[in-house]
Amino acid sequence: MARELLGRILRARGAVTDEDVSKALKLQRMKPGLRIGEALQELNATDANAVVEALGEQLKLEVVNPAEMEIPREVLDMVSHEMARKHTLIPIGRNNGRLRIAMADPLDFDALDNIRFATNSNVDQVLATRESINLAISQNMGMEEATVDDMLQEFTESDITFRADEDEMDLEVDDEDEDAPIIRLVYLLITEAMRQRASDVHIEPMADRLRVRYRVDGVCFEVPGPPKSLQGSIISRIKIMAGIDIAEKRRPTDGRIKFRALGREVDLRVSCLPANHGESVVMRILDKESLLLGVQELGFAEQDYERFQSIIYRPNGIFLVTGPTGSGKTTTLYAALNELNTPDRKIITAEDPVEYNLAGINQCEVRRSIGRTFSRILRAMLRQAPNIILVGEIRDQETAEIAIRAALTGHLVFSTLHTNDAPSAITRLIDMGVPAFLVASSIQAAMAQRLVRTICKNCKEPVEYSERELEEAGLSPEDVADITFHHGAGCDECNDTGYRGRLGIFEMMEMNNELQELAFDRAPTNKIREAAINSGMKDLRSDGLNKVMRGITTLEEVNRIASEARSSEY
Repeated sequence: MARELLGRILRARGAVTDEDVSKALKLQRMKPGLRIGEALQELNATDANAVVEALGEQLKLEVVNPAEMEIPREVLDMVSHEMARKHTLIPIGRNNGRLRIAMADPLDFDALDNIRFATNSNVDQVLATRESINLAISQNMGMEEATVDDMLQEFTESDITFRADEDEMDLEVDDEDEDAPIIRLVYLLITEAMRQRASDVHIEPMADRLRVRYRVDGVCFEVPGPPKSLQGSIISRIKIMAGIDIAEKRRPTDGRIKFRALGREVDLRVSCLPANHGESVVMRILDKESLLLGVQELGFAEQDYERFQSIIYRPNGIFLVTGPTGSGKTTTLYAALNELNTPDRKIITAEDPVEYNLAGINQCEVRRSIGRTFSRILRAMLRQAPNIILVGEIRDQETAEIAIRAALTGHLVFSTLHTNDAPSAITRLIDMGVPAFLVASSIQAAMAQRLVRTICKNCKEPVEYSERELEEAGLSPEDVADITFHHGAGCDECNDTGYRGRLGIFEMMEMNNELQELAFDRAPTNKIREAAINSGMKDLRSDGLNKVMRGITTLEEVNRIASEARSSEY
């Protein structure tokens, strides 16, 4: 008898809707190997507990929470910490010579074979969420996954001896010695950042302390930092992991780290910048699982989604995405490439650097040290007969002109530009020295975007705004008479912020005859903006307010992002 499909079980339980399942199936097609339950969680359609409960019903397996169980030491000792971490499993008991194993992936048959071989026992499976298993391993199987706070308490001034002159410090750490305190501390700092969904880890030397901050959903917050005396060895350890010369402390350096923890593999992009009190280090966490969204999951309103779809399927022209660093431009462009990535299209990218590897797409990384610049890569690209070209960023006149000429000769070109709004993209290209007639004839659309934090679903509750708050946002009480506003009260899942996750707000300017004439006449940005709004463009604030009224984000968050965008224009 065939098993009932997991999506149907979740629908019957009321955990997801038909629309959620359809989106998850589409995401599966984009990401081969992704399971339906994982896809639903990526889309925030449901949570891990609901998926595991449904999986238990499907496979007729018991569901447990090992983090709340007292597990005998003799049972725990049967499985190594390394094997438990690698396969996300933990032994929880033994009965009649059979070992009970809690697993996050019941179809990991390699893990089951390894356990049978290592323990010389027959195995009975039970199910548990990945989070509860990782927590149980941390609680029961040694100090390797202790918290950062616990780790810091182990250090005293006498733990490690340092020379007074940091520049002369000779640090030699054996990578094989996983118990070395510095190695464990750096591992825990990165693992904790992943656990809290951080996009960046900032390690910043101050005059009298070493500050550590995580950036979560675009906002930095400070976490307990190591003693100042450990500064040199922590930074050197990170540089060793990233393949950076630890003797070079006078110039900015960068590198990459491949890191695996919590059952995931991420890339870390490391940047070291010499500062007054030592090298400041930033590690950007590039999580492949969080990047490859479908276009529908980016946060477009229905009208903008239809316009976006029509633009990216055009045969030629330039589509520009604008916004500051960290506004989600790369995610948007990769989502568009994923949508277009079919066997009948050849896609080539020029990136600085290549952040994520995309299957089926030719990606080329800029390396200025050997003369491999955006403009040289672009020239070589055109001899490769591509259908679609992605230029990571247009930074100078030469790159802009080659990209525009590629668009005029039958190629669809995607690129980014650092401007604050969509209309500014036109004037910025002209200011770079690109002839106005080329800009007017090649640009298909320009889109500005920002990221706003979304309300935590776990603690979401209604909230009322005063008339003054509504008026400051450009809303009257009559406009929102039938609208229920929401905010997050704060809970453990969102670290008491009331927000969990982010979504885009967009300003889509599609070129028409009037806008082309204004570009040709080198009109100022304010005239182009006025004409674009009259043609149906919604600005960033309007799109943000639409998401506030739909209960996706808060008025405070839109005001914060929109005021930043407005102030940066002057």
